[in-house]
Amino acid sequence: MIYVIITFFLQIILLCYILYLIMKIKRVAFIEARSPGAHIYSKFPIPRLGAVLLSTILKNRGYEVRAFIEDISEPDWSFIENSDIVCISTITSTAIRAYAIADKLRAMGIPVIIGGAHPSFLPEEALEHADYVVRGEGDYSLPALIDYLTRGKPDLSEIKGISYKDKDGKVINNVPHPLIEDLDSLPVPDLSLVHNWNPASVYPVSTSRGCPYNCKFCSVIQIFGRKYRFKSVEGTIRELKHAAELTKSTKFIVDDNFAANKKRTKEILRGLLAERIKLKWTAQVRTDVARDPELLKLMADSGCDTTYIGFESINPKTLEAYNKKQDTEDIVRCIKALKEHGIRIHGMFVLGADTDDIDTIRKTADFAIKLGIDTVQFMMLTPLPGTPFFYEMRDGGRLLHTDWSKYDAHHIVFKPTLMTPATLQIETLKAMGRFYSWRYILRHLAKMEFFYAAVGMYGKKMIKRAMKEIQDYLEELHLTDLETTSFAKGCS
Repeated sequence: MIYVIITFFLQIILLCYILYLIMKIKRVAFIEARSPGAHIYSKFPIPRLGAVLLSTILKNRGYEVRAFIEDISEPDWSFIENSDIVCISTITSTAIRAYAIADKLRAMGIPVIIGGAHPSFLPEEALEHADYVVRGEGDYSLPALIDYLTRGKPDLSEIKGISYKDKDGKVINNVPHPLIEDLDSLPVPDLSLVHNWNPASVYPVSTSRGCPYNCKFCSVIQIFGRKYRFKSVEGTIRELKHAAELTKSTKFIVDDNFAANKKRTKEILRGLLAERIKLKWTAQVRTDVARDPELLKLMADSGCDTTYIGFESINPKTLEAYNKKQDTEDIVRCIKALKEHGIRIHGMFVLGADTDDIDTIRKTADFAIKLGIDTVQFMMLTPLPGTPFFYEMRDGGRLLHTDWSKYDAHHIVFKPTLMTPATLQIETLKAMGRFYSWRYILRHLAKMEFFYAAVGMYGKKMIKRAMKEIQDYLEELHLTDLETTSFAKGCS
């Protein structure tokens, strides 16, 4: 009889414990760790949509959720520290900050899940700071993990795309989750969940994932694959219409290449025009848009203001090394064609390939100025974990360090072939300085283009600041030489 009573009470205790677990996770905080340093485009932060989308998915499941984007606003730490679980998103350059946050929260007894590009490729490292890692696309893996933590189901080993440590401390990497085919099944990211989100800010919209190209330094295909997956034309138009109704701010289509499927892109733009959806939008595209006059006209007519294009290089050998599948003539043709249609260009160049020298960098600045590109980014080639270029540099002993906070394309982190690391660093900043010159500022002022004049002024300020900081960075790495020292002093 006593045995029966004890068994009954044990069952009651177990049931209460299970109910406690089910109710345990009610409040979830998402954090997108801040960038380690300011640069010319820090003034226009745009949230990466991954954390916002996952926040939306969990909100739709009944959880109390808020997303904190540190580059946008100081988080509400009271909300975070009173959350039942915290999810942190990080890329390589923000990983150290993300780990510091995770360490602090875990010390307070708050479970931490970490995801994003960097931990997807280095889960063992991330698990030194977090309880779980969600690798790759987390749209299904994260909710399944939350279900496990609240209900004990499904079994942890059955959740695809996560990493964790077993009871013996061994890292377990479950099989990857298949890439999501039906993007229309995902909800529209709810930006109102972002703490202190300003509706007047640039509004990000994602309509596709993946890239059919294979640039060796790019981490996009390592996460999202080479198969180009996209939302339906109807679904995309609905989302853009919704965004247009929410705010009049510029819509930034964050797809790696919005025009990867030109037929689909044209159908979307025709739909915007047919439904009289008025919006100002920008997008990332490749130079091949210039080969399609109909597409260019539709882009202009539907409100395309600016295109973001990875020109990468004007050095033919470098373009070939990058596996870019374009040449300098394609770049020139693209710039001229977009200008003819009144579409502005933000040109992105990656400097420092084994085929680049000082002359390459200087000619690139001359090229951008001569062709009248509206705004530019001259970035240094950066070996991001997960990319073929990273393993090539690591295995060849050419990485200078693995201080991830410097893996932001604004600090030299590897040994180039045809110049010293310090030379690549300084010459890249000099190229930016030549582009964002007083001539650039005055030219835009004369045209009453005050936004671009302000970009030029801000650019000059940030370049001067960067030169002072870079001198300290180079000295720490014992990479300074007479040329870089004298130039840095001249900029101070």
